[in-house]
Amino acid sequence: MAKIKHEDIIAALKEMTILELNDLVKAIEEEFGVTAAVVSAAAPVAVEEAAATGPSEVTIMLKEVGQTKIAVIKAVKEATGIDLMSAKKIVDACTPDAPSVIKENVKIEEADTIKEALLAAGAVVEYK
Repeated sequence: MAKIKHEDIIAALKEMTILELNDLVKAIEEEFGVTAAVVSAAAPVAVEEAAATGPSEVTIMLKEVGQTKIAVIKAVKEATGIDLMSAKKIVDACTPDAPSVIKENVKIEEADTIKEALLAAGAVVEYK
């Protein structure tokens, strides 16, 4: 087997969409028996409680951007279908005291998919 260079891997990752990257992370977790843990564990617990007892539609809120701002901007763009500059404005407006609205009145199933993509990008997300 030919040895793959790190630069080749990074170049391939840059060409992937957020959803493809999310699938890759899941495949790596399954293959090696590891988990990609989120630094902030409190937010996902609150989200799961809201999903279990809450309404069928929610508003997805971006609570924290994290270290990978560009990846979060791309995830917001893909989740909402808006242009890159609008996605950047939403991400830039996010503060811990004033979360940004990503998408309103979203069914729980779609919200979970969007949440997974944003979490994979390094963001902290909550439902309202």
